[in-house]
Amino acid sequence: MRGMTRQQRAARLLNSASAILAAGVATDSTTEHYRAGFHNPAMFVAPAVSSLALATAIGASAHPDGARLQRRAVWTASMLTGLVGLALHASNVSKRPGGWNSTSVLSGAPLAAPLGMTMAGVLGFAASRVTEGSPGRAAARTLGCVSAAGLLGTSMEAAALHFRGAFQHPAMYAPVILPPVAAGGLAAAAIGDGAGPRRLARTLLRATAVLGLAGTAFHAWGVHRRMGGWRNWTQNVLAGPPLPAPPAFTGLACAGLAALELLAAGRRQ
Repeated sequence: MRGMTRQQRAARLLNSASAILAAGVATDSTTEHYRAGFHNPAMFVAPAVSSLALATAIGASAHPDGARLQRRAVWTASMLTGLVGLALHASNVSKRPGGWNSTSVLSGAPLAAPLGMTMAGVLGFAASRVTEGSPGRAAARTLGCVSAAGLLGTSMEAAALHFRGAFQHPAMYAPVILPPVAAGGLAAAAIGDGAGPRRLARTLLRATAVLGLAGTAFHAWGVHRRMGGWRNWTQNVLAGPPLPAPPAFTGLACAGLAALELLAAGRRQ
């Protein structure tokens, strides 16, 4: 990203973040809904809308000034689809035996998963606003806090799933520890004005981005360890640790880095 202004780097990071989250939702929802046999026709909506959001984010990164109205329509659809998905997943949990208890929450439809699509839409909108003009420090602070909240929520989902896996590997503690620390650092940098908190937050967010990529490698190893390994991928990918989940940390870290770029740009104005 050398040669770009901070605002241009922020827009590129936000489009990348939106694309990463949309790609994760597209692959994860397709896998999980296929495993459920697409028994509800609404299950086809998430893969379709998230795939469209992915294509839109890639197009926005390559051609920032084109098709703005269409892109806004896609981001709106993405946000609404995520919220409707959250309601449907909550309904699924409530209808399980015993209703709202720890067993139903851990084994039912994942409550936080649809919000990845909503966040992809939010970040897509943010990228469009940054491309069209300087969003101001207030908007940059809001983006930082929203990204921090996303990191916390994703970390809570990882904690629930890794608890279900009994934290059988020490690396399973990493997404429960590092992202909340990074979220705290990002929130402090967004609320404050010092360069020191921004430097610390940037370091923590970069580490979180790497964590997301490393998590995919660990999940791939988890699939390998199942009976038949990758030779039996048609079953093990469905039953093993979800490959698309960890990159959500990378996407949200990119969004946090974009907020830091905008904060630094606003400070110089």
